[in-house]
Amino acid sequence: MIYLAQKGFDVIGVDISESAIEMAKRSASDKGVDCRFITADVRYGISEVHDKFDFAYDWEVMHHVFPQDRKAYINNVYNLLNPEGSYLSVCFSEESPQFGNKGKYRKTPLDTVLYFSSENEMEILFKPLFNIEELKTVDVEGKFGTHKAIYAFLKKKL
Repeated sequence: MIYLAQKGFDVIGVDISESAIEMAKRSASDKGVDCRFITADVRYGISEVHDKFDFAYDWEVMHHVFPQDRKAYINNVYNLLNPEGSYLSVCFSEESPQFGNKGKYRKTPLDTVLYFSSENEMEILFKPLFNIEELKTVDVEGKFGTHKAIYAFLKKKL
């Protein structure tokens, strides 16, 4: 988010956590970057945002959104995009060994629960609203080692 703003993009960061938003604001300020930040639950719409965007990006957000809320979330992303807008989503793959390497729902050391997806279920989720340009499982380097993630690059259907 801050990286994109440093490159000249007009960006809005959204997180459900007020403390995460405050940390992001401080980080942007420390780096002299102008960004807008909103505390909101992306599953249910972001009423504060009236803009349309050419690009939406979620880095490891989807695994916090459980299956019963995913269609609402994807509809919100779709509605925030301009015609022919692009969307990049990266989320934990069920192939990843993190947090016990078993099951779709996995408990983290922080006592949160995440949902680990398959490529097939992501394709089914995205296909009604987006053209799938690329959908694959990739290795992502993280703080505690490499994990597997589903990378989906999508174009909004008209």
